[in-house]
Amino acid sequence: MFIDEATITVQGGNGGNGCLSFRREKFVPRGGPDGGDGGHGGSVVFIATADLNTLQRFRFNPLLRAERGKHGSGANKTGRSAQDREVRVPAGTLVFDEERVLLLADLALPGQRFLAASGGRGGKGNARFASSTNRVPTRHETGYEGESRILHLELKLLADVGLIGFPNAGKSTLISRVSAARPKIADYPFTTLVPNLGVVDRGDYRTFVMADIPGLIEGAHEGAGLGHQFLRHVERCKLLLHLVDPVAPDRDPLEDIQAINRELLRHSPLLAEKPQILVLTKSDAVQDRTVLDKVRAWADNAGIRLQVISSVSGDGLDRLIQETGDALDRLPAEDKEG
Repeated sequence: MFIDEATITVQGGNGGNGCLSFRREKFVPRGGPDGGDGGHGGSVVFIATADLNTLQRFRFNPLLRAERGKHGSGANKTGRSAQDREVRVPAGTLVFDEERVLLLADLALPGQRFLAASGGRGGKGNARFASSTNRVPTRHETGYEGESRILHLELKLLADVGLIGFPNAGKSTLISRVSAARPKIADYPFTTLVPNLGVVDRGDYRTFVMADIPGLIEGAHEGAGLGHQFLRHVERCKLLLHLVDPVAPDRDPLEDIQAINRELLRHSPLLAEKPQILVLTKSDAVQDRTVLDKVRAWADNAGIRLQVISSVSGDGLDRLIQETGDALDRLPAEDKEG
């Protein structure tokens, strides 16, 4: 199951209590106070990792609590501080506040850390309060409570290339042919219910990551269909492959292209500005070549690169991989960093 949103509660550990104690030993008539401090509570820390690609673990474990610090004891012994609870989250996780308004952290790269909830400080023992005017202090502190808050996690998949297009445009078939990903493929709309990632080998020990995004339809930015749930994953991609089915019955390829681009623009103007390569799929089934010529003329006029492929026969796949890799290489350095 793919889970890309989760609401959780994080709670830092409480600090240990300070100790109230006086030294009592034979031949030491004036031992004085010797209560030690309590240990500090552990904090909850998020660490981004590339080994995870879903937030599913938080669906059944929505409470993350760190251990509390140990209490202080006599003989000026300080309680042991608790270790931080390190929680691994998928790279690409956004951390929002409870109202989903304030972005607290963007854990885009593996190894990035975020302090989700601080542990409480340990209380002071009575030895801390001894003075020249108060030689028998009975004051000591209880440990401070750890920070507790509700966070909303949202996952945006990290991929170099995102596949977009209407349902049944051939996205799942393409990613299954050029990578080891094995998404569900069938001849009906919305076959893909969750995003799929695949690593594409472009030769010379170079690769790029491709994401198969569930099909979009008109009105997706307002919640229509399934695509609205996954438009945010496209935001992370550096390059978009816009797949179009030229043989879909009762559909105009040019209208489909413009409809998808409108959805991208309505979701985010920045998303609409991402570089695209237009890909006409199912070339083995095309009988009317004027459809290809029509789309090619439109792409030339719009300044968009066009590739014609057949994922079934394999025609054009090598050219598409090469063109995609070259387009990624041409991106500015800031775009390559995501």
